Amino acid sequence: MKASLAPLLQKAADAPLEGRSPWQDARLRFMRNKAAVASLLMLAVITLACIAGPMLLPNQFDSADWNAMSAGPTFAGWHLFGTDETGRDLLVRCLIGGRVSLMIGALATLTSVTLGIVWGAIAGFVGGRVDNAMMRIVDMMYAIPYLLIAILMVTLLGREFYLVVLTITVFSWMDMARVVRGQTLAIRSKEYVEAARAIGVSTGGIIVRHVVPNLLGIVAIYTTVTVPGVILTESVLSFLGLGVQEPMTSWGVLIQDGVGVMETAPWILLFPAGLLSVTLYCINFVGDGLRDALDPKDR
Repeated sequence: MKASLAPLLQKAADAPLEGRSPWQDARLRFMRNKAAVASLLMLAVITLACIAGPMLLPNQFDSADWNAMSAGPTFAGWHLFGTDETGRDLLVRCLIGGRVSLMIGALATLTSVTLGIVWGAIAGFVGGRVDNAMMRIVDMMYAIPYLLIAILMVTLLGREFYLVVLTITVFSWMDMARVVRGQTLAIRSKEYVEAARAIGVSTGGIIVRHVVPNLLGIVAIYTTVTVPGVILTESVLSFLGLGVQEPMTSWGVLIQDGVGVMETAPWILLFPAGLLSVTLYCINFVGDGLRDALDPKDR
């Protein structure tokens, strides 16, 4: 019996040990979170529908069907979400609006997260007077009435797409900067950072090679927190009439249009508001899943 087991034991001993990286563990934990996975799939479906849907549907977002003004949802003419007061197909407009809202959310989040990472990493790693001065600027930005200044900027500069993104970005990076600074303060005292400094690696090199890569987990979590806020801010600006201009649309613009006729044509409000709500919920659930997956206490 022992002789028959010996080859198997020797084979097992000779087999290389396969470890798992922290990112692999995080992926497995995320995949076990059914709510997060379902939300990610739903978010992917909404995104693909917003990108490809308008190209596949027969109606145009800016063309009017004069025979079906304020018509309810129907299969006639492929008006599955109904039409608005001018006869424009609401399904296509919801998808186009989602494309604009998601694009603004993605671009504004990308720029604000990048700015926050750079600002926070430099402040936290350099420290001293530089850190104090940079964080006082962040405090002053917090003191500015965000929505009021955003409305003022859009009013003065215009409602072009890139200006809306710029306006949202200006006031969306401070939270990320604070989080990154706090994490950098903890990372800069680590042994590998001290070793890199001892062999003469520059400050910029240490930040790029050692600090920023170790911030990716917390950055991923806070990015999913930033995206809903950015999309909601764009929707608020559009709801106030300060977002994208006609004939282009967004979910906020569509919600604004629907509020005025919610008693006579509630579908004009319900469909864009529903898509916006589902998208925000999905992003929040994905963020919760990432937080649970990347939380060091769960490793």
